[in-house]
Amino acid sequence: MNKLVNYKRVVALLVILLLLIIIYLVFLYKLQIIEGDEYEEESQNNVAKVQDVTAARGNLLDRYGRLLVTNETSYNIVINDNELFEYDNPNEILLNLANFVESKGEKYTDTLPITKTPPFEYIEMNNSQKIALEAFLKAQGLDVNISAVELMSYLRTRFEIDNNYSAEDCRKIAGLRYEINVRYTDNSGLSSYIFVEDADMSLITALLENNFPAVSIQTSYVRRYSTDYAAHILGYTGLMNAEEYQKYKEDGYSMNATVGKDGVEKAFEKYLHGEDGQANIVTTKDGSVKSTVYTKNPQPGDNVYITIDLSLQENVEQCLASGVETLEASARNSHPSWKEEDGPIVTGAAAVVVNVKSGEPLAMASYPTYKLSTLNTDYDSLLNDTRAPLFNRTTLGTYTPGSTFKPCSAIAALSSSTIGLDTYVYCDGIFHKYEADGYAPQCWVYSSMGHGHGSENVITAIRDSCNVFFYTIGDEMGIAVIDETASKLGLGESTGIEINEDKGKMASPNNRDTEWYAADTVQAAIGQADSSFTPLQLAEYCAAVANSGTVHTASMLKMVKSYDNSKILTTRNNLVMSSLETSQANWDAVHEGMKLVAQDPNGSAYETFGNYSISVAAKTGTAQTGSETTNNAVFICYAPADDPEIAIALVAERAGAGASLAPIARDIMDYYFGSQDLSRPLDSDLTLLK
Repeated sequence: MNKLVNYKRVVALLVILLLLIIIYLVFLYKLQIIEGDEYEEESQNNVAKVQDVTAARGNLLDRYGRLLVTNETSYNIVINDNELFEYDNPNEILLNLANFVESKGEKYTDTLPITKTPPFEYIEMNNSQKIALEAFLKAQGLDVNISAVELMSYLRTRFEIDNNYSAEDCRKIAGLRYEINVRYTDNSGLSSYIFVEDADMSLITALLENNFPAVSIQTSYVRRYSTDYAAHILGYTGLMNAEEYQKYKEDGYSMNATVGKDGVEKAFEKYLHGEDGQANIVTTKDGSVKSTVYTKNPQPGDNVYITIDLSLQENVEQCLASGVETLEASARNSHPSWKEEDGPIVTGAAAVVVNVKSGEPLAMASYPTYKLSTLNTDYDSLLNDTRAPLFNRTTLGTYTPGSTFKPCSAIAALSSSTIGLDTYVYCDGIFHKYEADGYAPQCWVYSSMGHGHGSENVITAIRDSCNVFFYTIGDEMGIAVIDETASKLGLGESTGIEINEDKGKMASPNNRDTEWYAADTVQAAIGQADSSFTPLQLAEYCAAVANSGTVHTASMLKMVKSYDNSKILTTRNNLVMSSLETSQANWDAVHEGMKLVAQDPNGSAYETFGNYSISVAAKTGTAQTGSETTNNAVFICYAPADDPEIAIALVAERAGAGASLAPIARDIMDYYFGSQDLSRPLDSDLTLLK
């Protein structure tokens, strides 16, 4: 009979169990008795906290997948205020830290809106500074009208700043203590205090080598630019201010979030931002990270493709800059009294290229421009530049269209049956209808040559830019018809672009407080009076004329892909904003008139395009800006004339005749038609170019 229990095995198991218990007790004794004090001290020195983990921002790419903006890991220097105030001399630590950073040629964050040296005065504040200061004063029970000197005195007392410090050192300490303190104030809207953002590695190394207390290093991301062009389009990012926090906090943004401030960075924030994660961080008291456990992984932002063609954009900016230099030299020769201290005659310019068939902006250049990569260091000089290089003239600058408006007046008159294709108007150089009332505007040819154009129909009137013809038809059809047509062609209306734009305005009795006269209608018909449009509007208007009346949205969003490019999240919808219905014969007449501007020896752009290899349709404009300044030059064109692909609008401030801009348009076309694979449509699938 077999035994039910093997006693040898039982004994062996008991021995093993006893040995395990003995080993456990030995280790427990070692941990609690022998090394207990050491572990207790270490645990007291450890700090555990939950920390948001910033998600990488999405990339920006051009229509063909060429990288425009991406991310690069950066390091921020952060002051640990909990540790700082455990020391007896926090003010001395802050002063030494500020002086050390300055000695390395770096800047630290100090937004206290008071001058750095006495006599202390308030500086010009941005909205974020105003909101933060008001919140701080309210929390301290101080009068909102307190003077800068009184506030400095209060800060010295509140923060126990020793009277032995100089006024300048007192201001440094007060600024840093204010930065820390104001972030605990309700409604300040400020993010957590980053002492130095995107710190240079040499500064970080030097700080660590010198064992500065209460300082830690946090990993973050900064935007890096793959091009020095398209600054006004791309825009820039920065830490949220108080106003932005009120907007984005509902979307779960942390207070130290980086957001788009301008351009497509701001316009497509919802795609680019991503979703922050969270991690349990254990650090020593001096800020050294001991362990990181992610409780929620960060979700990077999506990749946004915009309609801009980077290669074309670079070329357009170069052509515009070179063209302005030529215009400036010519303007100086025409103004012998000009002096160097008077500044440039041609103060600015803009060029826009759009796809005629879709309305997509392909290039948008504003002159002068700047580099996003050096914006922070160049900002003060850019801000003080009288030519306003930070101003995006393509979407925010508004200009009187001059004679580039005449195709609009022509199609308005034809569509309303005010005139027919066989209608002729005789131009002797003067518009006589209101002569008895003391109003007899002249045609430009009469002003310069002393005679008129003779008998003109709508085609030759566009070619010759005959003022008397357009005075006459404008007066006959009235301002309401002109306004309605202009609106249908997108003038004075939103273009649908996502970045900031000025809608401009069409001359109209509804857009002014003073009385409207017949003379105003007459002037509106030739693109004068109160009309003012952006270069983008003029380009989209030119495209609408080219495609016989259809105005497409100028949206810059081409496509959005997930951060890993595995999914297409959205693509551009080719939306029609408005359209002008009339017979094709009417449009053919307008097209023929614009073709003659560029291809007939009597056309104002013939010198530039008369022998050009590609047929071009154009209209020049010289916009009057007042008796004391030089006229603005305006030029629109599309090509090829018989199968339009692109439309171009150019404006140059105080550059004179619109025909002077035709060479710039030609240079742009040279590049576009010379570099494009014309067998590939502009709407072809995006392909990453190497």
